[in-house]
Amino acid sequence: MREDFNPALLMREDLRDLKPYQPHDYPNTIKLDANENPYPFPPRALKELNDLLSDVNFPRYPDPAAVELRRSIAGYAGVRPGQVMVGNGSDELIFYLALAFGSGGKVAIASPTFSMYRIHSRIAGADPVEIPRERDFSINPRAMVKAVQAAGARMLVLCSPNNPTGNAIPLETVEEILAGTSGLVVVDQAYLEFGGADCVPLLEKYPHLVILRTFSKAFGLAGLRVGYMLAGEPLINELLRIKQPYNLNSFSQRAAWVALKYLPVFKEQWKQIISQRDYIKEELSQMPGIRVYPSDANYILFHTEMGAGVLHNKLLEKRILIRNLGKDMPGYLRVNAGTREESEAFIQAMSAITNGVK
Repeated sequence: MREDFNPALLMREDLRDLKPYQPHDYPNTIKLDANENPYPFPPRALKELNDLLSDVNFPRYPDPAAVELRRSIAGYAGVRPGQVMVGNGSDELIFYLALAFGSGGKVAIASPTFSMYRIHSRIAGADPVEIPRERDFSINPRAMVKAVQAAGARMLVLCSPNNPTGNAIPLETVEEILAGTSGLVVVDQAYLEFGGADCVPLLEKYPHLVILRTFSKAFGLAGLRVGYMLAGEPLINELLRIKQPYNLNSFSQRAAWVALKYLPVFKEQWKQIISQRDYIKEELSQMPGIRVYPSDANYILFHTEMGAGVLHNKLLEKRILIRNLGKDMPGYLRVNAGTREESEAFIQAMSAITNGVK
């Protein structure tokens, strides 16, 4: 055995300082940190999915084109099946986009936002350029276009509603950016079911638009990793050159297909989630030292004068887990809407902490 072998020396030099994504595990807590749907998969849908298990041919590879699922997604999103590409979560699709269109060039990212845009760009060999949003986290389209052009970026990534700030980008703002840029414009709409304007009406007019969406949030399938992309067929066909051939397993394909059959049930869940989001916002707004931001998603961004780390730890002591946004957004935290019981537990804990009750 060679003791002088160091794998870090063989790795690409620009990736040696990249820290792996390592979420902390806090067992036995009320988990309000990952923007998940807090409700169980609908019982009738789960029964149907269990019945379909006997049809899954486990020794065989899954359908590489996910034909049935793409057809269902197309009907739900209002596009043609050829405009849909599915992935092992949106993360895989973000990576494909960065690899195909950003590698060797620059990827502009409207920040603060989801950290994986920057990480996937770096892994793909692209140079991520973060373009700050306005002070209220909105997007100034003229300033954004100017910054993208100045950077010479091949691709711009926007998130609407934005993670973690929660605000959506108006459709006219997205269109102004599309009209002013020639590179790819990617709009991640993972939280669209909770609010904001759907960008699908812009697809036919702007062939350089890509929309990302997912089953992880609104449809409660985070554990099965199903994301999808909506774009013009020529763009989808180009990405098929680099897509892994069997990237979405058979069970995940079936589960997402079943979920779309039970859309009315999920819509009722979304109403409950939005109600809890608004409840949390209203209650937090009345607490001393807390500044709350408006949200079109299933979570709330807020700032604390106490210090994010201090508040985060105090909540953990009460078995409540939310997201501390750390050095990227010091003083800020994000909490997603839970069930009524979970949301009330969070508010009670916050009230006790902000009022100095042990």
